Amino acid sequence: MPHYCTLIPGDGIGPEVAQAAVRAVDATGIDICWRRAELNEAIILEAGKTLPKYLLDSLNETRVGLKGPVTTPVAGGFQSVNVQLRKTLDLFANVRPVKSLPGIKTRFADLTIDMVIFRENTEDLYSGLEQEVVKDVVTGLKVITRAASERIARYAFQYAAKNGRKQVAAIHKANIMKLADGLFLRCCREVSEQFTHIKYKELIVDNASMQLVVRPETFDVLLLPNLYGDIISDLAAGLVGGLGIVPGANMGENHAVFEAVHGSAPDIAGQNKANPTAMMLSAVMMLAHFGEADASYRLQAAIESVYREGKHVTGDVGGAATTEEFTDAVVRNLKS
Repeated sequence: MPHYCTLIPGDGIGPEVAQAAVRAVDATGIDICWRRAELNEAIILEAGKTLPKYLLDSLNETRVGLKGPVTTPVAGGFQSVNVQLRKTLDLFANVRPVKSLPGIKTRFADLTIDMVIFRENTEDLYSGLEQEVVKDVVTGLKVITRAASERIARYAFQYAAKNGRKQVAAIHKANIMKLADGLFLRCCREVSEQFTHIKYKELIVDNASMQLVVRPETFDVLLLPNLYGDIISDLAAGLVGGLGIVPGANMGENHAVFEAVHGSAPDIAGQNKANPTAMMLSAVMMLAHFGEADASYRLQAAIESVYREGKHVTGDVGGAATTEEFTDAVVRNLKS
């Protein structure tokens, strides 16, 4: 039986990296039925809404999506495509593995960085509850609930247990936001008591930021509320080479959307220069979600092999290869 996936190429470099990922997934030999659903800035402006009905219908049918970068129009009060997707489909867990790739020159090239970030995806300051109390005085509500905090904590600990991870670190600012972050922290502690074989620790977010830069190799699983998770996940991506090589997944009870978290880079769109690694590694996560562990492993290994050889990597990581040349190299590794 084939697996079904809604493919959302996006705009800018999105269609190029999406096509590269499709080629790589197809080369694993796994039967994927791709259902292409176009979404870009022009479509959003024409439809007058962020998520057209046909897109949601497709995602509700396939339950799985692979998404490229989509530009949200600046004018017109449109909500972020990603935020709207997460709220509409209740994609409560944002999951970002951050792992060193061979051959990429960073200041941490002599270290092995291998962490997974779990960010609560539905509340906190991203609830969008803002108001102008009086002229030039604005308030925003930070919403933290027990239900959402327990759910993301349990998801992170279950992942750690299933994948042999040794430690979960809850990141917070409960020393200042004693009620909101205090509740998040209490939920993490309570869930941790159900997983006594996994080491649990807590770090204040500013200290965690410093520790990530000073000794990133000491982190394993990170568990964060929405805002801190957004910031820390991009910081962590910078440790291994940038957003162009880091995958992402938005997981819910009934849906999963895997995405490259980088922007649409319109300045290089259509020039065959884009790095499709983040999109391909997101597809690695998608294959694992489908239960295709062998194909997931083989695609990950093929990507790492191309980086190890260093002959067909793109300009953003120090090479000179085109998008197509990088993809060809990954496909060759898979078929060999």
